[in-house]
Amino acid sequence: MISIGLENLKDADISLKGKRLGLLCNQASTDASLRHSRDVIFDLYGEQLTCIFSPQHGFFAEKQDNMIESDHGIDPVTGLPVFSLYGERRKPDAAMFSHIDVLLIDIVDVGTRVYTFLYTMAYCMEAAAEYGKQVVVLDRPNPIGGMVEGNILQNDCTSFVGLYPIPMRHGMTFGELALLINSEYGIGADLQVIPMGGWSPEMLFRDTGFPWVAPSPNMPTPETALVYPGQVIWEGTNCSEGRGTTLPFEFVGAPFWDHDVIMKRLAKTELPGCYLRPLVFQPTSGKWAESTCTGFQIHVTDAETFRPYRTTIALLQAVILEFPEQYAHKEPPYEYELERLPMDLILGDSALRKSLEEGVPVSELEKKWQPELELFIQTRKKYLLY
Repeated sequence: MISIGLENLKDADISLKGKRLGLLCNQASTDASLRHSRDVIFDLYGEQLTCIFSPQHGFFAEKQDNMIESDHGIDPVTGLPVFSLYGERRKPDAAMFSHIDVLLIDIVDVGTRVYTFLYTMAYCMEAAAEYGKQVVVLDRPNPIGGMVEGNILQNDCTSFVGLYPIPMRHGMTFGELALLINSEYGIGADLQVIPMGGWSPEMLFRDTGFPWVAPSPNMPTPETALVYPGQVIWEGTNCSEGRGTTLPFEFVGAPFWDHDVIMKRLAKTELPGCYLRPLVFQPTSGKWAESTCTGFQIHVTDAETFRPYRTTIALLQAVILEFPEQYAHKEPPYEYELERLPMDLILGDSALRKSLEEGVPVSELEKKWQPELELFIQTRKKYLLY
């Protein structure tokens, strides 16, 4: 089994004696024995732990969807204040950071550009640089490994689901991302990463032997995380991404879909490592709640060759072209963006969305973004820890 940054902190080359500590975490931030990180930190440093910060979905990951905010509160276990960073503010202010000298970050990430925990970390680093605080990232696995896939975010599509020019599947751990963002994008925070032991980027989460705790309500398993870099795109549509079912993001569909029509269109695109199993489902909440949806479950048959982003944009293009009267992009707002199309923010490139609508083959789209992707791959090498 691997050891995570939280578990390695006690033996790390770092001096936290006498410093006031804050902790960015949520209910999924546990060690191998499922002990929560705030309990581990409290045992190590006692009353030096002064406050807790929580990301989207709330400290207990109880909030279901985007733009459902969390209030500040009191941790029932320690009695410490919990500052929500997905509410009135998404970036810590001076009052919040007046409680601390060092911010410890211990968050379960899912390896996808649009997962907002990444930008909560980035905002915390910006605030730390502004207010003269130190940041220590307690590293954890990227549950979908070190594979890189997808187009690079374009400047006109930046938002809280994409602040930096990285691909949809970035293949980095949170610690590595912190190092890259801090240096490449000029944040300049006093940053240290406590690395893992025994982890390698060839591992998927099931290979680690570590227990999975859902970091958000619709991320129930590591298998959900594996399809998420593609399936999250459906949030920008009028199709169900499986919210309100037992397998969010693995299920996808809508009442107007037709299995045979879609599969005939997809036959033109190579989609390795997966099987699209036709099914019918009824979401209990979210889009098409209580309606019968025709769709698919994505079964990953070979994680090494599976390309989640390619699979979903091919499926999306098939739906756009085959059901032009019924399909629609979701209208704003989306993650606090009130005017720009959610699909553009999720894809990270409005030109890509237009190309999909025009029927440009997915293979041609991948060739077009490959040079930028290769540049990212070269840049990230400087920050890889494993």
